[in-house]
Amino acid sequence: MQSPFKVAPFLIAFIVAASFSCQKKETLVENTKGNETDSLLPPVETQAPNTDYEPAFMGQTRAPGIKTKTTYTVTKLASGLESPWGLCNLPDGRMLVTEKKGILRIVTQSGAISAAITGLPPVNSNGQGGLLDIAVDPNFATNRMVYWSFAKTGTNGTATAVAKGRLSDDETKIENAQVIYTAIPEFNSTLHYGSRLEWDGQGNLFVSTGERSNLQSRPEAQKLDAALGKVLRITTDGQAASGNPFIGQQNMLPEIYSYGHRNVQSLARHPQTGDLWEAEMGPKGGDEVNLIAAGKDYGWPSISYGLEYSGGPIGPGITQKAGMEQPIYYWDPSVSPSGMTFYTGGLISEWKNNLFLGCLSGAHIVRLVIENNKIKAEERLLSDLNERFRDVLEGMDGALYAITDSGLMYRIGL
Repeated sequence: MQSPFKVAPFLIAFIVAASFSCQKKETLVENTKGNETDSLLPPVETQAPNTDYEPAFMGQTRAPGIKTKTTYTVTKLASGLESPWGLCNLPDGRMLVTEKKGILRIVTQSGAISAAITGLPPVNSNGQGGLLDIAVDPNFATNRMVYWSFAKTGTNGTATAVAKGRLSDDETKIENAQVIYTAIPEFNSTLHYGSRLEWDGQGNLFVSTGERSNLQSRPEAQKLDAALGKVLRITTDGQAASGNPFIGQQNMLPEIYSYGHRNVQSLARHPQTGDLWEAEMGPKGGDEVNLIAAGKDYGWPSISYGLEYSGGPIGPGITQKAGMEQPIYYWDPSVSPSGMTFYTGGLISEWKNNLFLGCLSGAHIVRLVIENNKIKAEERLLSDLNERFRDVLEGMDGALYAITDSGLMYRIGL
């Protein structure tokens, strides 16, 4: 692997162009002037919106831009992954990476990719399905337990499911794999599985689901007897976690934590407050960032800042309704937010507690500066690479690691 390097700003264009060669691992540079102030810039979004909807409050969309002052390096760490979807840290700094077709691998911080880890149950990889997110147990150092989400084929269609198993001592297989949870009802759809996993700090798992992306299944997001279009909170055995808002209520699934979501592919807890944040894909416009609270309704499909792909309104074409939460932030046009992470400031102090989101159609990584639970500023990173960023993670070394649909892994750090 080549060592990261720093260059004068006037050489950046030449270095970036030259770096795209046949080498497996490459290093790019993002450079800024060290004496820049924290002054805010015009919004980074310059395209016209799809709608003329007005935001509910100032700063809800098209926040001021900002530019990172720190000189950081962007290293192409690995290539050859096949449609990677999720990644998580192992205690020693290596990372577990899922591949959509059903393969689990380990990638080192030097970019070495392991052979396929065997022992996982079959997945349905059609459409947006497959082997999706991955999380290691908070006590992995002693129990070696791993949890993953995937698209599961059932008798009446497909569903988002969660499974667990033990990573063998030699790291070649998953032992005693078992499905612990299936989001009902099943639907004949290959879209909108959601599927992000996030620990709640108490040993339980938050699990996101999508509403399966058709007019028949879309209303399930509002139904409390269905697990679609939800953020769920379950134990490591797949049961409803204690303290969930609908436990003991008739005709309501006790595992539901929040509802009214479209397709949540982003979950992360704030490193200071412990609050759960999520991002979800809207239709044509209307991608959202939400601060999740137990028992709340986030509106889909009753309200939306987006349109049908045909250009028509979503339902009645309204953006606000009593009893439904407003997004903290939204994008129009869409950026298609996927995996996200809060940065704890290990290497780049100005990024401390900022939220980073991998974007698919946007083909960049979003940096959001949050102040008092509002978005103060937005920056777009790595847009020159024209990659669909599927997931982003803060590594054990304090750098950011990102995977792309094209099979690459990047390291962003010093």
